[in-house]
Amino acid sequence: MTIAQDDTRTESEADTVTTMTMAAALNRALADAIESDPDVVVFGEDVGALGGVFRITDGLTARYGEERCFDTPLAESGIVGTAVGMAMNGLRPVVEMQFDAFALPAFEQVVSHVAKLGNRTRGGMRMPLVIRIPFGGGIGGVEHHCDSSEAYYAHTPGLTVVSPSTPQDAYSLLRAAISSPDPVIFLEPKKLYWTKGEVDTSLTAELGTARIAREGSDVTLLAYGASVPLALEVADVAAAEGRSVQVVDVRSLSPFDDATVTAAVKSTGRAVVIAEAPGYVSVASEIQARVFERCFEYLAAPVRRVTGFDTPFAPPKLEHWYLPDVDRVLDAIDTLHWDEDV
Repeated sequence: MTIAQDDTRTESEADTVTTMTMAAALNRALADAIESDPDVVVFGEDVGALGGVFRITDGLTARYGEERCFDTPLAESGIVGTAVGMAMNGLRPVVEMQFDAFALPAFEQVVSHVAKLGNRTRGGMRMPLVIRIPFGGGIGGVEHHCDSSEAYYAHTPGLTVVSPSTPQDAYSLLRAAISSPDPVIFLEPKKLYWTKGEVDTSLTAELGTARIAREGSDVTLLAYGASVPLALEVADVAAAEGRSVQVVDVRSLSPFDDATVTAAVKSTGRAVVIAEAPGYVSVASEIQARVFERCFEYLAAPVRRVTGFDTPFAPPKLEHWYLPDVDRVLDAIDTLHWDEDV
């Protein structure tokens, strides 16, 4: 399933629609969750008076008080450990890690406790906990500020891992994550924080689903996070060259929506996976493998990947060489055996 969209809205439904940035959509989702559920608490480094490094929590402390949105010491393991205790006792904590690599000191807590507590208790104790993590490049950040560590979380059984690519998904997926009885790693593409789009706060999202971002018949691009707008840009360029490109926003890295992805690739017979993270042992390689296993007899060419390089993230002045771009994706598309019938 994908987010339900209905262009015919009543006057009252239209009141729920606003154009906003992804950052504002996330802020609105947190505010609405706090207002609708007294058990929701938001905390992390500088999320209170400052409103977070990217101002995602701006105004929440002033509006709802320090009991609902508050600052913590600079200790990521302690932040997540505290959230585990809160979740065990009936609260719904939403914690922020300032940057992707800053979350690594809390990784032991995530793997050993957040992901395993439900299994350890045979479902007797759930873990309604959301860990928000800004990730990816495109902002000219220095070392430790532009990592893409999604493979670590997607590899960990017991975690739901999602990443929005639009303001609408940012709002709807975060509301769904906060409502989930189980832990969610919510990866926010920093590059897209200031992109704008229409947000309907009455729409809901289902965790674990992909969405078709653009229809096409010749090749399927599979992407998530900041790679989705890139895929859409590639589709526009390819259309001018006479190729019809389908774009699938994977958005749920775990669980993975095999049904939507498989149907999409079978319909075109060709596929390219796009991701910012290094390609080796990555989410991109897992997607590639799943498509091969399920679509082999439908493929006209091997599934290609366009990813970051297998190196630490590049310095700010070099990141445009490191990140996938339109030309690299078009080059991959050109290798897909266009002289053969599907």
